[in-house]
Amino acid sequence: MAARDSLIEFLRDQIAPLGPIATRRMFGVTGLFCEGVMFGMIAEDALYLRVDDHNRAAFQEAEAFPPLSYEKQGRTIDLSFWRVPDRLFDEPDELIDWARAGLAAAHRVAAAGSRAR
Repeated sequence: MAARDSLIEFLRDQIAPLGPIATRRMFGVTGLFCEGVMFGMIAEDALYLRVDDHNRAAFQEAEAFPPLSYEKQGRTIDLSFWRVPDRLFDEPDELIDWARAGLAAAHRVAAAGSRAR
């Protein structure tokens, strides 16, 4: 289910200190882009941020929620996007820290993909 426009605008305002934030609806979610990479997704009115081996420890609190996933050929495929705790919507400074960590992970993933090609 796509995110409500009001939530998308709220989150764009909250994470604006990262730089220009672009959004794109795709496959039932809304992708969050900054600096040319997708660092977050909004799905079912929840925010998910990119996680990799370097920032996983910083996202430890997010482990209480399942990662963003989809079904393919009867299997569940987990994506490297973890749901942020809803409490962060009331903690803008901490939300920015999490978003900055997700953006850094997105850049690392993009760089690794470029090197692999």
